[in-house]
Amino acid sequence: MYVVTAATADGERAGCLVGFASPCSIHPPRFMAWLSTANHTYRVACRASHLAVHVLRDDQKETAALFGGRTGDDTDKFARVDWRPGEGGAPVLADCGAWLVGEVRERVGGGDHVGFLLAPVEQSPPGPSGTPLLHLGDVTALRPGHPA
Repeated sequence: MYVVTAATADGERAGCLVGFASPCSIHPPRFMAWLSTANHTYRVACRASHLAVHVLRDDQKETAALFGGRTGDDTDKFARVDWRPGEGGAPVLADCGAWLVGEVRERVGGGDHVGFLLAPVEQSPPGPSGTPLLHLGDVTALRPGHPA
């Protein structure tokens, strides 16, 4: 599972839990993150130049619940986590298994989700190998902040 974060030039921030994301090109390096059109993060991401994609460890269920079970329409999620601005202002969460910041190169429609094609410009240093990651099966009981 991933948390995708975005910020606009005027400082509006948003982030959500994402299950659909993947590297999609080696040369040039590209990463695709799919955001539900129903959520607040999608609306902010449409106005952002960069997105940050964070891989969650299996001990980060609270972070998953915050970004997946609450909506930025009424909750400042960033008041509850440590973060810093990354390239293009994208919020980078301090405590994640790994992360990358990518410049938005293209948006692709896909039904109720839109894919954001990212060109990586910044990434976390390598972490310890063998770190257990958070998977979809770990959050199936989570009630979403917005319907998908």
